[in-house]
Amino acid sequence: MKKKLLHYIKETLFFILFITLFANAISFYKSTDLNKESLSLQKVQLINGSFEFIDEKKPLIIHFWATWCPTCKLEAQNIEYLSHHYNVLSIAVNSGSNEDIKKYMKEHSLTFKVVNDQHSIYAKEFHIGAYPTTFIYDKGKKLVFSEVGYTSTIGLFLRMLWLSL
Repeated sequence: MKKKLLHYIKETLFFILFITLFANAISFYKSTDLNKESLSLQKVQLINGSFEFIDEKKPLIIHFWATWCPTCKLEAQNIEYLSHHYNVLSIAVNSGSNEDIKKYMKEHSLTFKVVNDQHSIYAKEFHIGAYPTTFIYDKGKKLVFSEVGYTSTIGLFLRMLWLSL
């Protein structure tokens, strides 16, 4: 019985490792087409107010997502948590009107800053092909990390902590 249990534990761990490696390989492949240049945006219009990049001397997360994206729903609380500790700007792509996004945010208890990219202008500029997509910029607004697909809170948190030092 004990030998059989150890076998199942070993198989489960191997499966988790395989899936993790496979997901990272897919993410790396999808991220090869992303716009890797330094951040050139100066100011964007939020659904409530505006956000200026030039005044921020901290690392920045730019997170592309959509209200219709199931993976984005899973990742939303990760972004919410980080937005309370770090500089986070999210861009909702093809997600309807400002009111539609506000309603979605309220239903899911989300408070992070949101730009409504209703016509995919920013998504095209950043070469976004899948959602969610996350960019992390250092204090000088140079891109240091990009991720396509789900990213864990701890993974994002550790990257931002390292950049904040």
